[in-house]
Amino acid sequence: MSIYINKDTKVITQGITGKTGMFHTSKCREYANGANCFVAGVNPKKAGEDFEGVPIYATVQEAKQASGATVSVIYVPPAGAAAAIWEAVEADLDLAICITEGIPVRDMLEVRNKMKAKEAAGGKKTLLLGPNCPGLITPDEIKIGIMPGHIHKKGRVGVVSRSGTLTYEAVAQLTELGIGQSSAVGIGGDPINGLKHIDVMQAFNDDPDTDAVIMIGEIGGPDEAEAARWCKANMKKPIVGFIAGVTAPPGKRMGHAGALISGGADTADAKLAIMEECGFKITRNPSEMGRLLKGLL
Repeated sequence: MSIYINKDTKVITQGITGKTGMFHTSKCREYANGANCFVAGVNPKKAGEDFEGVPIYATVQEAKQASGATVSVIYVPPAGAAAAIWEAVEADLDLAICITEGIPVRDMLEVRNKMKAKEAAGGKKTLLLGPNCPGLITPDEIKIGIMPGHIHKKGRVGVVSRSGTLTYEAVAQLTELGIGQSSAVGIGGDPINGLKHIDVMQAFNDDPDTDAVIMIGEIGGPDEAEAARWCKANMKKPIVGFIAGVTAPPGKRMGHAGALISGGADTADAKLAIMEECGFKITRNPSEMGRLLKGLL
């Protein structure tokens, strides 16, 4: 089994006619069962046309009704991306995956508040992955996003990370050691995002086909510490933990918008200490993630 998506998932690409949307939809359709999974695109100006045989609709609602899709992936430019997320939520999709980087924080705040209000009123909860994330993959079944498919191998180890590049690094190390992955999830590095480490760890914990997990975090914010404490109380599977940014100076923003140390418990050292306390096997060297995990199996 996998978490969130599998070979039968039907996907809409929002922003399918842009350069990025076209390139990555094409690559995702070439991977595993992708040709059957990517069933619709959305661009209000190009409704009625198609991309590589994938029909394009004016709205997510229309695309969903025509194709039966339950997931969307968003490559809409930053100015319109928050509205694209909300359109996916309004269409009652199960999952929206936003790859777009650079969405204004205020826009994301508005969308998050609207999502919470919809849920509070008894509306359907749409899970959001991202923004500013590489997406997720269930090896040999489906990939939704921008990760390189060829480094993945089907197996029983979960990977969750705030950093796209470090997701690929962990996966490549595992594959090189002959260890496959159940699913790899990039949650993105923005300060206001959807699924957090804790949500993905809960999903891996509930998945009978995941035996162990690599959890990769970054400086800034409380997410990794919260996930670690949840894992200590609930998780029965072995976990390797890594935090990027051990050498980052306090008060300086590093790479991701969410990676800002404000002092205290959001430094790499503080997070690694909490993870270790909670039973994680931690490393300060990203090149050791795969080897450490192999030792836990």
